Amino acid sequence: MSAQNTRVLPSGPEAIAEAARLIRAGWPVAAPTETVYGLAADATSGEAVARIYAAKGRPSCNPLIVHVDSLEGAEHLARFDERARALARTFWPGPLTLVLPRREGSGLAGAVSAGLPTVALRMPANETMRALIAAAGRPLAAPSANRSGGISPTTAAHVRSSLGGRVPLILDAGPTERGLESTIVAVEPAGLRLLRPGPIPRERLASFGPVADRAGAAIEAPGMMASHYAPSKPVRLDAVAAADDEWLIGFGAVAGDDNLSAAGDLAEAAAGLFAALHRAEASARPRIAVAPIPDGGLGTAINDRLRRAAAPRPEAL
Repeated sequence: MSAQNTRVLPSGPEAIAEAARLIRAGWPVAAPTETVYGLAADATSGEAVARIYAAKGRPSCNPLIVHVDSLEGAEHLARFDERARALARTFWPGPLTLVLPRREGSGLAGAVSAGLPTVALRMPANETMRALIAAAGRPLAAPSANRSGGISPTTAAHVRSSLGGRVPLILDAGPTERGLESTIVAVEPAGLRLLRPGPIPRERLASFGPVADRAGAAIEAPGMMASHYAPSKPVRLDAVAAADDEWLIGFGAVAGDDNLSAAGDLAEAAAGLFAALHRAEASARPRIAVAPIPDGGLGTAINDRLRRAAAPRPEAL
């Protein structure tokens, strides 16, 4: 398949029907969620899930998020306790992924859990993705629609640049709203473990019980690899000025060549983070610098992505 064989269709009933047809035939297609664009395929088909891993070049130890269009559908796939139901009723549809014990007889392909006894579930808020799940008639595994470890895509153009020739179809519904991948929590008897910070901050989760951080280096959910969301260029963090060879992504009073939010608005910064990294990567300068981002709330999630973007790549270790 060449890049010219990847079709980009504006989202609408006919395009969604075509995407659902491809999914039922075992192919992955790219579609927007409210967070980033996802590479969606039938979560009950081992062959379809394998095609996700192949298209992305994703390590098989890295599990996938399974997207559903109802809490009832999610309960067929995993065991929910009352805390998990309360979280789902509060934050679904929306950018929260719950890691729960996988139910025997769920019908999910084993590869979506990467050998773990749990499954990561989310009900997206984006209308295109919700319509695609309904039209396909099955849960959809959908990691971000980009080469593994690279900058996450927030537009159809980002997807085509990364995966053109590797997927048959991209549904284009414009830029994503949130711009950062979902918050991921493991729901356990003692409380919650925050596996990946995201648009729903720790402070909002704390009303559902104690929130602990992940323990150890084991990969339990997507987005936990040390180097991730990374441009091909070196990234320097907490920069208040650029060196001559750096493209500076500013924030607040640090103007830069680009600015995540001149007003210092973390929601605006989160929505524009990956698009800014794509522009920095496309610039002629060989290095990237990023201004300091305050921690707390959405800043925690932004800084998580930036630390992983700046981390040494495995081949450099």
